[in-house]
Amino acid sequence: FSSSCLSPSPPRSSPQMAEPAQKRAKTERVFLFSSESVNEGHPDKVCDQVSDAVLDACLTADPKSKVA
Repeated sequence: FSSSCLSPSPPRSSPQMAEPAQKRAKTERVFLFSSESVNEGHPDKVCDQVSDAVLDACLTADPKSKVA
């Protein structure tokens, strides 16, 4: 059993390791885009129509209203 197996290996020099971790984190961001589609009459669509109608009514009464 060799003791060299237990010693950590020296750090490898590469351009990426020379950069600060914060800078690397900003440049290595990966995004996954996904979307969902539902049929007409689906509860999600009905809820969207209701919330749109409520928002329209509030904005008609007060253009600066906030609705959550």
